[in-house]
Amino acid sequence: MAADLSQLVKAYDVRGVVPDQWDETLAELFGAAFVEVTGASAIVTGHDMRPSSPGLSRAFARGAAAQGVDVTEIGLCSTDQLYYASGALSLPGAMFTASHNPAQYNGIKMCRAGAAPVGQDTGLARIRELVEGWTESGAPAPAARTGTITRRDTLEDYAAHLRSLVDLASIRPLKVVVDAGNGMGGHTVPTVFAGLPLTLVPMYFELDGTFPNHEANPLDPANIVDLQKRVREESADLGIAFDGDADRCFVVDENGNPVSPSAITALVASRELAKHGGKGTVIHNLITSWSVPEVVKENGGTPVRTRVGHSFIKAEMAKSGAIFGGEHSAHYYFKDFWNADTGMLAALHVLAALGGQDGTLSGLVAQYDRYTGSGEINSTVADQTGRLAAIKTTYEAQEGVELDELDGLTVTAADWWFNVRPSNTEPLLRLNAEARDEATMVKVRDEVLAIIRG
Repeated sequence: MAADLSQLVKAYDVRGVVPDQWDETLAELFGAAFVEVTGASAIVTGHDMRPSSPGLSRAFARGAAAQGVDVTEIGLCSTDQLYYASGALSLPGAMFTASHNPAQYNGIKMCRAGAAPVGQDTGLARIRELVEGWTESGAPAPAARTGTITRRDTLEDYAAHLRSLVDLASIRPLKVVVDAGNGMGGHTVPTVFAGLPLTLVPMYFELDGTFPNHEANPLDPANIVDLQKRVREESADLGIAFDGDADRCFVVDENGNPVSPSAITALVASRELAKHGGKGTVIHNLITSWSVPEVVKENGGTPVRTRVGHSFIKAEMAKSGAIFGGEHSAHYYFKDFWNADTGMLAALHVLAALGGQDGTLSGLVAQYDRYTGSGEINSTVADQTGRLAAIKTTYEAQEGVELDELDGLTVTAADWWFNVRPSNTEPLLRLNAEARDEATMVKVRDEVLAIIRG
């Protein structure tokens, strides 16, 4: 009987518990399926610091090599370092990581040559079909020639490429606390930051896929408490936290206060637009702050609104030729980085912006953080469709209110907006609300939560 991979193969990647949901035997089949779907003659692989990652990555390489494909292993790396290798080497790539998930999880983020994403509609569904079939019929026959598996170190080249994309030559000395969360930031930050006028205060740089200090998910406020405290203790200029595979970065100011990813999106957008002569398209998803499209327009750019999710952002980046894209989840996408997301490049932009003037980070980002947001609030519901319909009924008759259903339901008025969208994988509704002042935001937030949880 074929294995059911419906709980393992997600919308954008493969992710599940090892060995309960998948193991090296399945990883080998994924390697064979990946090369069949991409039609590649060579691929590149990398992995994070989780205990299961080296074995899964090597099994995937064996499966690919058995089909006659040459494999370049770059070993320990961040996800954006794997994207760099895919782009620089023009090879399809596979990154073994479960990002911010707990230690027992692992996964695969796959891309075509040039870091183009592999999602459900771009090859992942077919990969799942092949692997499910082979679990019943047996592994595919090996090719006449077995491919080679070779090692290559790309860390220095990756760091040099990132630094070539941001002018850091004239920044003033800065003191920065970095919380790597025992994830891959501990591997990449020392090399990327080397030679810059920074006093680096490292936190949890030891690579440890069991995450002994806190979950490597900086979007959860509980996971940046240590960073906030350390920034204040050190009188640092800023703090930066990376998630487990270091493709997302989260920033706190000199007071230890979190800086909204929307404000970082607006700041970086203004810099990228200046770099491109004040012209260009900037992508933002529909739950980023009103500040983002406003700043983009003020700096000569064209904002384009998308659904939430990196596959939608990357698709729109490629379609529109956008120079930059940002999400509320602290994913930042760059045309100059093969349209892929890299938290490290966003962090370099923040350092360049702060170090290029004499003020504080809180003062700098104030111009990009103009409204009051609720953050994302999750509610467990039995009937997602019914609750969404109840919200729509409540607001569609109100005067001066606009509704759209690009992703869940967005309701917009003159002084506020909110979006409610269902989770694809859990019985949750996710609420994001924003208003011109705190009192209005709280009122709208509580009204909508009353309907969701009613």
